[in-house]
Amino acid sequence: MPRNYKRTTDRQSWSEESMRKAIEAVRSNRMGWLLASKTFGVPQATLRRHASNSNKTLESSAKGLGFWKATFTPELEKKMVEHLKLLESRLFGLTRTSVQELAFELAEKNGFAHKFNPQKRKAGQEWLEGFLRRNKDISLRKPEATSAARAQAFNRPQVKKFFEIYGLLLESEKIGPHRIYNTDESSLSTVQKPHKILASTGRKQVGVITSAERGTNTTVVCCVNAIGTFVPPMMIFSRKNMKKELVDEAPPGTLGVAQP
Repeated sequence: MPRNYKRTTDRQSWSEESMRKAIEAVRSNRMGWLLASKTFGVPQATLRRHASNSNKTLESSAKGLGFWKATFTPELEKKMVEHLKLLESRLFGLTRTSVQELAFELAEKNGFAHKFNPQKRKAGQEWLEGFLRRNKDISLRKPEATSAARAQAFNRPQVKKFFEIYGLLLESEKIGPHRIYNTDESSLSTVQKPHKILASTGRKQVGVITSAERGTNTTVVCCVNAIGTFVPPMMIFSRKNMKKELVDEAPPGTLGVAQP
């Protein structure tokens, strides 16, 4: 099945509710096949087939098109989504390939009918794309590297214990918010990443003018307290000699230093 499939037929445009009412009308002898078909807007042949329960894979009023059937029910897919979220919250998120292998193992161990590749022992790319379209609350993300030591230390009991000790310290030393400062540093490049532009289709290389192809990084250190008062920032330039012109138009009191 193509990944960008677009439906080209209007088959089964009727609703399940209309089919259910039509079947009830026929079975209660209130209407005949033709009248029930025209009254509720369902095909007569389909109405006969559903009313006689000749479809072994669907309920009497349910809809289903074609040979391909969903491998997992919506309820089971929701459980899979919750499982993926749980693993991600514990810093053990699964890759695309791992999710495909998980789907294959789930179908095999539970005896579900599937069309997955038995040689590769994983679900196909089409199934994964459809799974992501049906479940909009998960998406492919690039994770940040987190050390095992940090992961073990950052948990609810440890964080609670830290804030309890921190609160006792603030009370015992009578430290107000004006004395609580936070310092952070950030790296700024002299050459910013260009935005996307409109260009000729099919052109192999598209360029845009910048100050240089490869820039240098400048470190900016900022410090602010809990009530919003800040200390003038410090700018560390990647050069041997410092020039005062480098901090022109910077916030008053900015300290500029050079670091080869």
